[in-house]
Amino acid sequence: MERLTRENPANAEVIFPYIGGEEVNTSPTHAHHRYVINFGERSEEECRRRWPELMAIIEEKVKPERIHKDANKYPRMVHEWWKYWNARPELQAAIAGLQRVLVVSRVGQRMAVAFVPTGMVYADSAIVFPFSSYAVFCALQARPHEVWARFSGSSMKDDLRYTPSDCFETFPFPNGWESHPALEAAGKTYYEFRAGLMVRNNEGLTKTYNRFHDPDEDSPDILKLRELHEAMDH
Repeated sequence: MERLTRENPANAEVIFPYIGGEEVNTSPTHAHHRYVINFGERSEEECRRRWPELMAIIEEKVKPERIHKDANKYPRMVHEWWKYWNARPELQAAIAGLQRVLVVSRVGQRMAVAFVPTGMVYADSAIVFPFSSYAVFCALQARPHEVWARFSGSSMKDDLRYTPSDCFETFPFPNGWESHPALEAAGKTYYEFRAGLMVRNNEGLTKTYNRFHDPDEDSPDILKLRELHEAMDH
């Protein structure tokens, strides 16, 4: 990626950060470490003309697999092989204008919601919520929603598999949950403390919540996090 953008700065127009559930859960800052080419809905002619080096990569790595698909069943995948098979236009429309969104790993031992920037390509292992307020974070991260998700969702081995149609769309959110001042205040206090805790300990969400749920863990920081979590629950 660095070589391609250095040799041709125009390549940066269609190279985006790529993030999935693993990065959200393991990085203390939810940092991405991968990049992906995304031509959007541009034509093959335009892509070849403006970004020949990137088009060559897609032609080598993507086209050979795509052209063997059933064209009747997957016409876009076969005939427009340089584009994403499912570009998720509904998602892009929903998050337009936002600086950040909330995400949760589709599968995980712990249910942990976090903010990540927009302007990224999100793997299908990351469930994206088109909200940017701490109030929504509070409503999603608090125990009532987690209990609901574990009861209503499915599982993979012993891990929660978060399915929006079962876990989010059916949840009886409290009145004003998107912007209620009490939820906003509790969510902001909790999120900022948790973010600082993860950076200080160099531990991501999974390790942090493993300590959170360990009955023998009594460090002051974890005790404080439990106290703030209880405040969100209330």
